[in-house]
Amino acid sequence: MPARAAQPSYDVVVIGCGAAGMTAALRASKRGLSVLVVEKAPTFGGSAARSGAGIWIPNNQVILAAGVPDTPAKAAAYLAAVVNGDVPTAKQQAFLDNGPSMIDFVMANSPLRFRYMSGYSDYYPELPGGMPQGRSIEPDMFDGKLLGAELAHLNPAYLPTPAGLTVFSADYKWLNLALVNAKGAAVATECVARYTAAVAAGRTPLTMGQALAGALRAGLAAAGVPVWLNTPLTDLQLDAGGRVTGVVVTKDGVATGVTANRGVLVAAGGFEHNLAMRLAYQRQPIGVDWTVGARENTGDGIQAGLRAGAATDFLEDSWWGPAIPLPEEPYFCLAERTLPGSILVNSAGRRFVNEAAPYSDVVHVMYDKNVITPDIPAWLIFDQNYRNRYLFRDVAPTLPFPDSWYSSGAVFKEYTLSALAGRIGVSSSALSATVARFNGFAFTGKDTDFHRGDSAYDHYYTDPAVIPNSCLAPLWLPPYYACKIVPGDLGTKGGLRTDPRSRVLRADGSVIAGLYAAGNSSAAVMGHSYAGAGSTIGPAMTFGYIAANDLAEGA
Repeated sequence: MPARAAQPSYDVVVIGCGAAGMTAALRASKRGLSVLVVEKAPTFGGSAARSGAGIWIPNNQVILAAGVPDTPAKAAAYLAAVVNGDVPTAKQQAFLDNGPSMIDFVMANSPLRFRYMSGYSDYYPELPGGMPQGRSIEPDMFDGKLLGAELAHLNPAYLPTPAGLTVFSADYKWLNLALVNAKGAAVATECVARYTAAVAAGRTPLTMGQALAGALRAGLAAAGVPVWLNTPLTDLQLDAGGRVTGVVVTKDGVATGVTANRGVLVAAGGFEHNLAMRLAYQRQPIGVDWTVGARENTGDGIQAGLRAGAATDFLEDSWWGPAIPLPEEPYFCLAERTLPGSILVNSAGRRFVNEAAPYSDVVHVMYDKNVITPDIPAWLIFDQNYRNRYLFRDVAPTLPFPDSWYSSGAVFKEYTLSALAGRIGVSSSALSATVARFNGFAFTGKDTDFHRGDSAYDHYYTDPAVIPNSCLAPLWLPPYYACKIVPGDLGTKGGLRTDPRSRVLRADGSVIAGLYAAGNSSAAVMGHSYAGAGSTIGPAMTFGYIAANDLAEGA
């Protein structure tokens, strides 16, 4: 009988080819380790490739060069206030200490470059150390041609950039206003010119998550790191002492063992597309149809960690945001609920939240209040004046919404508030009274019920032409619209419990030797909160980087 071939062996095996996994793999390779990346999907990039790719990293070289007056003390005070005791201080500090060097590293070892998202406020700028002008950065334009044939394997964007435009995340604030604001019109023109110049120069211009994932993948290719796509994790391999020594994956339909001499990093995303896990761990109503996370994120890495004895944290939580369940896919609302002339109402036809609050907070309120006066679904109400002024998703001002939005029950339109109330099943008198009260706030500029506009963050996506409060405008011009709002998410944020070195822990605090986790496979350093734009990707990349450093040091 022929001898069985030895299973392939690497120093490090990374599960998941998203932002966390690619950053870790690149760092481990540059530290002299042999690395394999295995990815369940037929594409690379995961949820990061689908995203706007904001990255929240205090004190990084990009924001400091832009003149942002950040300091380590300010950042530590702010993050501590945001997390509010839910995450150990040492883990917060590990993120803050390593984030800037992670940014330096990826810029030095890949084509990835960044831009400061000037004016995109921290989400709680009034807290100690908070910054009204923000700390977030995003990828600069990346030439997709640098990927060669690998470009075909890049996970597509959640919302593709409109044809003929090269758009950065920071541009959307102004593109929403292109019809009514001179700067908005200028930004739209700049997006066209940027695309035209790139194509004329022979480039394939990518921005946002496409640039982030593409540039990191180019870095891996240059470093010679192999990436196995279509290769889901089956389980971890452990020795008799409980140390993780490798993985079993399914490659080309065959169970394949791979040895990891130093360790395994689980960076396989969350469990947003695993209905059983969502029903087991999260509040109702919940499902898998309202998330915009990558469809392959079914918690495989978290489940493997649980089988190895790992503890978990924050499984009940997600990177929430109000979403419209459109027939093609859910739409995660950012600007639409913040722009003046719109309100959110519950099943009683009454407002229940500051519509312009951080998106995660809005959904937390939806769940908290749903048991009192149901607000799942809630309804985003606006008028024709709002439609005449602002972009909605990718539908230009004044243009009609697709018929499918109406036929699916996601959107309703009527010429009176009373008729609209009847269509969505709320009290006509209550909705009319709510709109009348809100219109009064718009005229005075002060929302005494929910304080919309009191925070600098509330004004990021608003209309500077609207006074005295750019968050508030009356609803007065028929027809009126109602969009169904459900608790959507960018992905789950609970996962394997890790220490400041990204090592996975058991419930008793002991370390599972050889096992690391980062990204949405791990419990978020943000706890139940959200410091600013990019609080998912920034920590994901940083803790991947930390894990690689620890693995390189032979721990």
